[in-house]
Amino acid sequence: MVDINFLGLSLGVTLTLLAVSLHYARGTGWTPKPDISQEVLEQRASAVSETEFAEPMNRSVGGGAIPAGSISTGGEKAELEETDTEDSKSPADIPDDEVEYFEIEFSKQGETVDVANNQTLLEAGEESGWEMPYACRQGQCVSCSGKIIDSGNSEEYITHDNQQMLDDDELEDGYTLTCVAYPKADLTIETSEAP
Repeated sequence: MVDINFLGLSLGVTLTLLAVSLHYARGTGWTPKPDISQEVLEQRASAVSETEFAEPMNRSVGGGAIPAGSISTGGEKAELEETDTEDSKSPADIPDDEVEYFEIEFSKQGETVDVANNQTLLEAGEESGWEMPYACRQGQCVSCSGKIIDSGNSEEYITHDNQQMLDDDELEDGYTLTCVAYPKADLTIETSEAP
């Protein structure tokens, strides 16, 4: 037969009842403080001055540069340049019956592919199964930059559709942004080359 220790049993029941009664008692009157996290965030946000930083991976980050496509009006603010979109046609809009193909040699991949003049070099590389670097796909960063190895200005070999990052000297040195670069001649390009 099982020997029951009544002293231990009664002590256990007493402690359990004490814990339950303390749980349901009113307590010490402590109330939690109100949540001030939103106030702190708003106060910190108001302490930081407004900046005109570009998107991540943009070369102008860290300098508070003027947004791409803006015109300085002499004051601190700048207004966006108005462009006539009807007159400026993208090479991507070239009809299929007017498409020309050019031989583009991707030197790092060691292959040459035929690329249509209504297709970007980035798209052509991706269709060939290569991992090509890119970020914005809009010509507003230099993540997709490459260098045309053939001597001369990159504008002799490709048409940039709205690139906003490379200056004239960089274009003259053969640099290009593959995400907005449409071929207009045969060329050799080395990808992942930034100015």
